[in-house]
Amino acid sequence: MATTSAPAPDRSAVRTLLRLWPYVRPARARLFSAAFVAIVASSTGLVIPLVLKWMVDGPVADRDPAGVWLGALFLLLLGFAEALLFGLRRWLVARPLAHVEASMRADLYGRLQRLPVSFHDRWASGQLLSRGMTDLMLVRMFLAFPLTFLLVNGVTIVIGVFIMLLQDWTLGLVILGPAVPVMVTCVVFEKRYAEVARRAQDQVGDLTTVVEESVLGIRIIKGFGRHRSQARAFRDLSGKLRGTELRKARLLATIWGVIVTLPEMAIGAALVVGVVQVADGGLSAGTLVAFLSTALALRWPVESIGFLLAMSQEAATATERYFEVMDEEVEEPGAAGSWASLPGGGARDSASPPEDRAPVLAGTSASLPGGPARDAASLSEDRARDSASPPVDRAPGVAGTWASLPASPARDSASLRENPAHDSASLSEGPARDAASRGADAPERAASVVRPPAARAGLRFHGVTFRYPDAPADSPPVLQHIDLHIRPGESMALVGSTGSGKTTLTALVPRLYDVTSGRITLDGVDITGLSRQALRAKVAVAFEEPTLFSAAVGDNVLMGADGTAGAAELERALAVAQADFVHALPQGTDTQVGEQGLSLSGGQRQRLALARAVVGQPEFLVLDDPLSALDVHTEAAVEAALRDVLADTTALIVAHRPSTVLLADRVALLSGGRIAAVGTHHELLRTNAEYAHLMSGEEEGAR
Repeated sequence: MATTSAPAPDRSAVRTLLRLWPYVRPARARLFSAAFVAIVASSTGLVIPLVLKWMVDGPVADRDPAGVWLGALFLLLLGFAEALLFGLRRWLVARPLAHVEASMRADLYGRLQRLPVSFHDRWASGQLLSRGMTDLMLVRMFLAFPLTFLLVNGVTIVIGVFIMLLQDWTLGLVILGPAVPVMVTCVVFEKRYAEVARRAQDQVGDLTTVVEESVLGIRIIKGFGRHRSQARAFRDLSGKLRGTELRKARLLATIWGVIVTLPEMAIGAALVVGVVQVADGGLSAGTLVAFLSTALALRWPVESIGFLLAMSQEAATATERYFEVMDEEVEEPGAAGSWASLPGGGARDSASPPEDRAPVLAGTSASLPGGPARDAASLSEDRARDSASPPVDRAPGVAGTWASLPASPARDSASLRENPAHDSASLSEGPARDAASRGADAPERAASVVRPPAARAGLRFHGVTFRYPDAPADSPPVLQHIDLHIRPGESMALVGSTGSGKTTLTALVPRLYDVTSGRITLDGVDITGLSRQALRAKVAVAFEEPTLFSAAVGDNVLMGADGTAGAAELERALAVAQADFVHALPQGTDTQVGEQGLSLSGGQRQRLALARAVVGQPEFLVLDDPLSALDVHTEAAVEAALRDVLADTTALIVAHRPSTVLLADRVALLSGGRIAAVGTHHELLRTNAEYAHLMSGEEEGAR
């Protein structure tokens, strides 16, 4: 992964900084007031030379002590007023600019949450951290100081030069002599400094990435004794950053030398010319004192141009880096509205006429690309594949099996029309299998299970092809023409060799990535027609690498449910995941886990991740090898508890071990990015050599 982002298109610093206006606009009144106060304060300082001129030509020349004391009092009051006004300016900008920085940081964080996973695949976390912290600090400093004082100092210089020209135009022209060289130097400086400032801020992001990776991977570094190599990498990046910062310092020293030296030489020349004029009687001593005092008062506004331009350029670079992230395309939100409000979803299906549901039901000609011909082919393929599979072998008495639900006849008749070979066998076995499970607890069991809508169609992949967004256009897709149907209430194991695309396929269901072609439907509804919020409320995911946050154990688990989940749902999920160890922690479910949950073992983290996936009782469950870090006994206990959960859920489970595969009703073999075979575990062992080879290593190892 590249740690440094590609350079942004060339844009002037002014145009870049103007993009901050939407954030600055709410604080514009106080910022304009602060600028006005600063101009008044700076102009007050220019009155001091005029008071000095009056004192020299008046009380001092007339030897009037009272007049001198009066002039001193005026000077004291002017100095006090100037200091008070500058303090007022700082007070005016402090609070609103802190709010601007906080708003920009909040917007950046919100944007990062809405950007697709492919964006985070490309960008290093250190680059994002540096944009959210260092860059926004530079923006706030620019708004607080350079933005105001570039305006204030510009106005001060104009007023000061005007006053000097009024006092003596010849001396004024001498002072203006260095203006052209100074402006040329500033233009050249800005271009060179912009390049170096961008390089420095990108290198800060790279260095942040190294520090973050070293902290998160401290166990690996210590375990392999790689602290010296990591320290060497850190020193190398630090050395590059140091060199870049020194380059910035040299550029700043150069412009500072030019900006300071030329005006000082002009003041010296004006002093010589002025003294000659005073000696010749063409200029009063008071006028010369006032002129030189005004010129000296302008030293700070002129000399500050260098570092004000430097800070402005750094802020422009920071703004450019900030909007590089903000300009990225976010995930498309999908259709607005709830699941039940969509055609084919919820109660509407049972009430709507067939023609209203047809456009979105899986398997209809209107809903499939390619029209009736494709639909017929797809249905024929599904029927052939499904008829080859034996009936779903549910254990007798398992709560939530579809045949045991009161609504099962309606469902079975619908299934029979779609899959006669399979469902006729299922229907013939249903009464006998469920008779033993019907007893005194039947009403309670039926009430505890969510009945499927009449038009439920499960999870279906229709000709799905996928290539990663940043992959070359001529590269082969990771997944090709995936056609797979997981029936309502069925669990499907997904098996394949390493790199076959199993994890990629599971990431398509919650739309972490969007398919390149084809489509995926949940109960007949295209997932692209759902808002992401509605989709992810229906689908729960447990990833292969469990991630926990720096929060309480309970908060980590309840993240998988909406705000209505409470202690009862939490305890149920922990029981399913066999995460009883939580109660032995110092504060139980209120115990804070460390960053990434590294204070827990790998198996404990995986069980909490599984609990997070099932706590919301999702209708669709995607599990990416959820038991890989568990010992044999814990795995068996989790599997036993998962069977009850899977009875009520349509599930896709990535599996590598036969024990996990046996949780599923059917198995899909993924090979070379394609579905190579679908059947039960025992069928594929007999009929598919590749599947038998994948499972044989596990079985031989177990023996």
